[in-house]
Amino acid sequence: MKIIFAGPSLPDAASLAGEGIGVLPPATQGDVLAAVEQGANVIGLIDGGFEYAAPVWHKEILRALSLGVAVLGAASMGALRAAECHSFGMIGIGRIFEDYRTGRLVDDAAVALTHAPSALGSKPLTVPLVNVSATLDVMQDSGQLASGLRQELEDAASVIFFKKRTWRAVVEQCAGLAEPDRPRLLAALLSNAVDQKRSDALELLKAVQDARDIRSNADLPWKLHKTAFPTRPAL
Repeated sequence: MKIIFAGPSLPDAASLAGEGIGVLPPATQGDVLAAVEQGANVIGLIDGGFEYAAPVWHKEILRALSLGVAVLGAASMGALRAAECHSFGMIGIGRIFEDYRTGRLVDDAAVALTHAPSALGSKPLTVPLVNVSATLDVMQDSGQLASGLRQELEDAASVIFFKKRTWRAVVEQCAGLAEPDRPRLLAALLSNAVDQKRSDALELLKAVQDARDIRSNADLPWKLHKTAFPTRPAL
């Protein structure tokens, strides 16, 4: 059995996954463990809850790995956990994972955004910092950003709370930008916008599709120590 946990990073995951892959909502604490106990052999972690629920625990990922389950992470919570657990065998995929793994990114909030409810398709409503950086990279490489403007935009985006960060809010935060230039810059940002979280999530989905639906018998260089813990937070 193959499972992916997806939400705003890949809201159309169910229509893209194909047969043989179960698509579940963003994972919270205990969901990875539950998937393992229900027979999952391959788990792709893309999105996870963090604000109003306990996030996926590292030890449930280690439990999965100790049983030979392939666990892959990318894009959002998956990239964070993959960067933290890759030395134990979790497979990280994509630019965002690499940025966390190498220390270029350190703040968990760089992947945070707000989105519509799952009943309305989990569509992203704000722009995460990882998408801001990817967009500015493209615009800088193509010569669309004047000297110093790249840093001003990045600084502006970083001080906006993730629940309020839109491209319009980023432009408005740039105090040194002349008023007549604002509409043109906003239009350029919107037309060049890069959804890095989606790109990484699609890469993970392809890896899950290609993975063998079987648990490995690899002899791991580490041992999972059993501890007593609730699979979900106590109320």
